[in-house]
Amino acid sequence: MKKTFLIAGLAMGASLFSSCTQEQKKEEKKVVTVPKVAHLVDYTDFTLTSDIKHLNKNQRIMIEKMIEVSKIMDNLFWKQAYGDKDSFISSLPSDELKRYAAVNYGPWDRLQDNKPFIDGIAEKPKGANFYPQDMSKEEFEALANQDKNSLYTIIRRDVRGELKVIPYSTEYRIELEKASNLLMECSDLAKDPGLKKYLKLRANAFLSNDYFASDLAWMDMKENPIDFVVGPIENYEDKLFGYKTSFEAYVLIKDMEWSKKLAKFASFLPELQKGLPCDRKYKTETPGTDSQLNAYDVVYYAGDCNAGSKTIAINLPNDERVQEQKGSRRLQLKNAMRAKYEKILVPISEVLIDPSQRKHITFDAFFANTMFHEVAHGLGIKETITGKGTVRKSLKEHASALEEGKADILGLYMVSQLHKKGEIDGDMKDYYTTFLAGIFRSVRFGAASAHGVANMIRFNFFKSYGAFEYDNASGYYKVNYPKMEEAMNALSAKILQLQGDGDYNGVSELVKTHGKITLDLQKDLDKIDDANIPTDVIFNQGIKELGL
Repeated sequence: MKKTFLIAGLAMGASLFSSCTQEQKKEEKKVVTVPKVAHLVDYTDFTLTSDIKHLNKNQRIMIEKMIEVSKIMDNLFWKQAYGDKDSFISSLPSDELKRYAAVNYGPWDRLQDNKPFIDGIAEKPKGANFYPQDMSKEEFEALANQDKNSLYTIIRRDVRGELKVIPYSTEYRIELEKASNLLMECSDLAKDPGLKKYLKLRANAFLSNDYFASDLAWMDMKENPIDFVVGPIENYEDKLFGYKTSFEAYVLIKDMEWSKKLAKFASFLPELQKGLPCDRKYKTETPGTDSQLNAYDVVYYAGDCNAGSKTIAINLPNDERVQEQKGSRRLQLKNAMRAKYEKILVPISEVLIDPSQRKHITFDAFFANTMFHEVAHGLGIKETITGKGTVRKSLKEHASALEEGKADILGLYMVSQLHKKGEIDGDMKDYYTTFLAGIFRSVRFGAASAHGVANMIRFNFFKSYGAFEYDNASGYYKVNYPKMEEAMNALSAKILQLQGDGDYNGVSELVKTHGKITLDLQKDLDKIDDANIPTDVIFNQGIKELGL
């Protein structure tokens, strides 16, 4: 079932945003919307479930406890993204608005470039709730505390109004102690030694604020049929500096057969790194070969990964030290991926892709493009060659968008190279055509999403290269396959150079010139909206849906 939220500017009570009389408050309860510019965002429902017949009693109890921990992560992300969830949600005048706020984890529409959808709400702070809202970048830079750039600290003001650095383990102590205890209980239930060790170390990390050992342990898990990605992980929410990580959780059930099929691809990373279409100095790093490719059914999302657009594949850990030692793990979320393909990607292709090329829109190509996006995070460069430190820190708030752009384009590069080697079946036209359709799907996430910005850049770059043609008469796009490959190599080289040089100004210029939706593209996105195609999914999930 598809849910359509028609949200206009909504007048709120004095408790949150503005002063008003009791009479006005009564009136607001009657009038849910006011005649202002409305945002129409469609989500389609999808139930997260999986075959759990093969799981034993302990594993089923562990999943229940993992879902409890996930709910804690969800509330912590609310604190990071907005603040107090309960007082905010309870102040909203309608159930529809409450549901919409829950999808967005606050009053800003994540699929409409974080525009407020409630009257009286200011623009979303770039630093979300990680920093004081009145803090300037200059004040932060002047703070003499080496932990200010940590992934696991927040910035607040002390009684004198001076900036202070607070570890997550201190700021969120009560919640993290409860989560830690639940993870310890899961560890006691686990029979798989790798999973047992990881859960114990992750429980300790919540209290110590040091996640390195648990990240290494997570990389060592090989045969466990259930998995749990949990903690402060991605830094998308911090658009001020890109330093601070957000709490999230995925509860996962491994598809052992699919995972066996995918296992061989990670071994090609060193060879593919050497062949990257860029100057030799940008590909001297050796990617870890212990990287794993696995397929899962995801049965619970919480926190950052559940906000707005939903993740369908994971590449972790993000810690460059772990990647150097162990590589990374790539998790393909099969059931969520299938939902987006059938409910969103295929309908988009029927609106925008030339009929002669629609036969090249396939789930296998969508799966491969998504999978190799995650693998491609391991390619390229992590440390700048100009002495500016890591790519992530040198590119600051632009790091995430450029990294997602790199993974997209190098993922397609990997597909093309492995196809030439005979390691991947199918017609290469399938991968290119599905890739173009995928741009239209992801660009709808908007500038508030790192993935959205990455897709805008790629669309405009490909357009300038003639990688696709647009027929004004029919309104359809048609891939120019030879030029698509040229554009792929050119954009790969550009992104790798920007990352390797730690060129903050160069990336800023790329985002400024290419990271935007043009009027022509907006007209095509409007066609998608007019066709009533959902933008993303809302999950029905939990104990009941799993039949536990």
